Amino acid sequence: MDYHRTVLPNGARLITVPMPESPTVTVVVLVEAGSKYETKKISGVSHFLEHFLFKGSQKRPTPVAISHELDALGAASNAFTSQENTGYFAKARKDKAVEILDIISDLYINPTLPEKELPKEKGVIIQEISMYEDDPMRHVQDVLMELFYGDQPAGWNIAGTKGSVGALTRDDLARYRESHYVASSTVVVLAGAFEERLMAGKVSVLFDKLSAAPKPEKAKVIDAQKSPAALLRYKATDQTHVVVGARAFSTFDPDVPALRLLSVILGGGMSSRLFVKLREELGICYYVGASPDLFTDHGLFQVAAGVDTARAPLAVKTIIEELGKVKNEAVPAKELRKAKDYLIGNIYLGLESTDELALFYGGQEVAGKPIKTPAQVTAEIEAVTSSDIERVARRLFVARYINLAMIGPFKEEAEFLPLLNL
Repeated sequence: MDYHRTVLPNGARLITVPMPESPTVTVVVLVEAGSKYETKKISGVSHFLEHFLFKGSQKRPTPVAISHELDALGAASNAFTSQENTGYFAKARKDKAVEILDIISDLYINPTLPEKELPKEKGVIIQEISMYEDDPMRHVQDVLMELFYGDQPAGWNIAGTKGSVGALTRDDLARYRESHYVASSTVVVLAGAFEERLMAGKVSVLFDKLSAAPKPEKAKVIDAQKSPAALLRYKATDQTHVVVGARAFSTFDPDVPALRLLSVILGGGMSSRLFVKLREELGICYYVGASPDLFTDHGLFQVAAGVDTARAPLAVKTIIEELGKVKNEAVPAKELRKAKDYLIGNIYLGLESTDELALFYGGQEVAGKPIKTPAQVTAEIEAVTSSDIERVARRLFVARYINLAMIGPFKEEAEFLPLLNL
């Protein structure tokens, strides 16, 4: 899958991924602005702004005008906010490329930020926060980040708090956008079937309006730990949601391919070690999975499971035992081969659609990484050895780096801390 990278005169970047046989086209605009760029006072402003850009633009003054035009094109659109970036995208059939580029660029470059919409959107986002708090499978991830990083941006909820969201003003949104939505922080990605020269020319003209001011830097994450830790949130649930986490490394680390394979071996798919142990042998969970969560200056590895409350201590103990095994015993060649095939297969299955392909390339660019093609990523995975897996497991699975986040009918961290010793 070929791609082309162009830096516009003002510093904005354009990534084009032509797929001539595709029936669709996707336009994505990514910006280096997320919750790690915020202060406590305006916590949640990145996410709020993501919502608010759909409230009106110079060409499309109301939310209904925006949604009506997208619907008339048969387009799908959405947006997202993470710790380190925010994204806006639209996807439509290939003959609508010019139209969806015009809409997404207009929302991104020319929002009106209507004051009258502010109280309504505050209510919407506060309800979104409540929805996630009521979903322990989702909310336990917030508990984990709080445990890992505490009272710093990396440990705050991406959506902010009900208090911080309620206090945001239009001026807060406008100042944050003016500071962060600058050319050097912006990446535009086109993937699918489109006329490349035509679309590149339109992007160059449209995004030339962005400010050439320098992009702001985010605060460096304090990432240190001296002993195992646990954080429990009491909730009268029938199922206890458990996440065992270990401190890892950034997305730039050369051990990333080995960590991805380690995650597959432990908790990727129905034949993974933890799935077989916790679900098939012990019958104490419905879901269990392992995954890395890597950022530009820190990272973590986690195992998440929803378990029988009465057997929650056994679940934690079993997860810790499996982490210990993989760092002390070489992964058999057959199991490593299976993990490689699983991971590589899932990479390619995930890149069949133009939106996923756009995010694959754009996500690397917005993180400041050298762009790698799927073939290059595959080659890195194929190069990982069993000794690499064992080395990375020993690097991560150290007692003082282990953390436990939990939501369920438990109140005492002391009950679980002794189980975390590897």
